[in-house]
Amino acid sequence: MEITDVERLLDKFEKSSIREMKLNLDGSELFLSKNEYTQKTEAEAGPVLPAQKAESPILPKEAAEAAPVVQAEKAASGHAIKSPLVGTIYLQPAADKPAFVKAGDQVKAGQTVCIVEAMKMMTEIKSDVSGTVKEVCVENEDLVECEQTLFLIEEA
Repeated sequence: MEITDVERLLDKFEKSSIREMKLNLDGSELFLSKNEYTQKTEAEAGPVLPAQKAESPILPKEAAEAAPVVQAEKAASGHAIKSPLVGTIYLQPAADKPAFVKAGDQVKAGQTVCIVEAMKMMTEIKSDVSGTVKEVCVENEDLVECEQTLFLIEEA
């Protein structure tokens, strides 16, 4: 089969309503398809590796006792400002800038108290009450959970 024959065959195949065609001629094989395949070839998918058993970390008694424990919601009085999402908390607008607020500061409703970054999106967390910052419950650049208490505010 000559290249011109293949080109004509391709042209006719493209113009036809045929979805797939397989041609075996003189030891040569040609497969044409207009169908979209979602299955990746072995070369595209990469080598298949056996699944590894996930091991749970076992800490020595001393390390387990020294490991920080996530505190349950504080029973202390005051209004809790909680994280609306999981992410990294930033207590200051930039590394060389002072914190948005610290314990003892006065805050107004609507004032930005920190930023939570999730998936490269920065979300400003604002106080929903006016009052005094009683406690900052997290450290800068900590990973925070959804509904985790960030600040305790003593309402004015």
